[in-house]
Amino acid sequence: MADILTPTLGESVSEATIARWTKKAGDAVKKDEILVELETDKVSLEVASPADGVLAEIVTPVGATVVPGARLGSVTEGAAGAKPAAAPAPTPAAQPAPAPAPAPVAAPAAALAPSVQRIVSETGLNPASVAGTGKDGRITKGDALAALATPASAPAAAASAPRAPGEREERVKMTRLRQTIARRLKEAQNTAAMLTTFNEVDMTAVMALRNQYKDVFEKRHGVKLGFMSFFVRAAVAALKAYPDVNAEIDGQDVIYKNHYDIGVAVGTDKGLVVPVLRDADVLSLAEIEKTIGSLGKRARDGQLSIDDMQGGTFTITNGGVYGSLMSTPILNAPQSGILGMHAIKERPMAVAGKVEIRPMMYIALTYDHRIVDGGGAVSFLVAIKNAIEDPQRLLLDL
Repeated sequence: MADILTPTLGESVSEATIARWTKKAGDAVKKDEILVELETDKVSLEVASPADGVLAEIVTPVGATVVPGARLGSVTEGAAGAKPAAAPAPTPAAQPAPAPAPAPVAAPAAALAPSVQRIVSETGLNPASVAGTGKDGRITKGDALAALATPASAPAAAASAPRAPGEREERVKMTRLRQTIARRLKEAQNTAAMLTTFNEVDMTAVMALRNQYKDVFEKRHGVKLGFMSFFVRAAVAALKAYPDVNAEIDGQDVIYKNHYDIGVAVGTDKGLVVPVLRDADVLSLAEIEKTIGSLGKRARDGQLSIDDMQGGTFTITNGGVYGSLMSTPILNAPQSGILGMHAIKERPMAVAGKVEIRPMMYIALTYDHRIVDGGGAVSFLVAIKNAIEDPQRLLLDL
């Protein structure tokens, strides 16, 4: 009998949810055949069969929460034709109702993480009133911030029964990824002093350059020349000129980052993920396009690793692919800036005293006003505009 165990989930990830079993108890399986799909806060993981044989039992049903090393089920080795008597995979509905969560117990100050201790000391928050969602019930920074943002009447509302869906409604549990997206976005709102500044870019020059060289570029490098690589290069140049936008706040300190790891937001059917383009400052346009294409494909296929999405210093999101004309992107905490690209639209513009039709794009920079001043944010966006409107500046490092 070989046990099926939850694998190591990665740094800072302590639990996962069973998303799907690909086999039923009693089915024949082969070694390394995918049996279980797990969903964590950040990525989806697959667990393979440890041996040839028969899936003898399923211990944890779909929807259950598991930790690394937890037993998910077992395989009877070398019994491919046997059909052992085993209960079918249980469903969440068949499980008994979970016992009510115990009342939160006050955690000693020494047991609190430094970030949580700081919030407690600065706000007077009572740790005993916070239900921890971390490992072993520990209070996380997100728990503390959520407790501060929750009105006093919220506990009573939370204790009431959930609203019954109407005749034409359906209640569906949020995926773990969607829960994490919601929590992180709310944390960013609660923590940062977010402000957005806008500008517009004339795309004439970069579109002409792209049209002139796109065929030979693709033939030479095996990848299409898009606009994102120009914006990544422009962002890196602007970050070097305005390092506050590439920094982050940690307590009462500012951490300035002398590396340029650019997160590129990718929409998937499970939600928005932000894989990171490492050391973008030393990559060529072709290398940027190839890496972005690879990360995007892996994101849509659910093949990103946790390392692929950690450590970014700045983020770029392109709502223009969905037709967005203008938006205010939200920070990807703990970063201090995010650049929003939008749809290219032809508009009449005044050029040298004459009206001309030009392909224009609105761009937006949302920044943390605690560390980035308004003048620096506006100048940063102007630097992006100048680089895109005169792309030769990127080639000459000007």
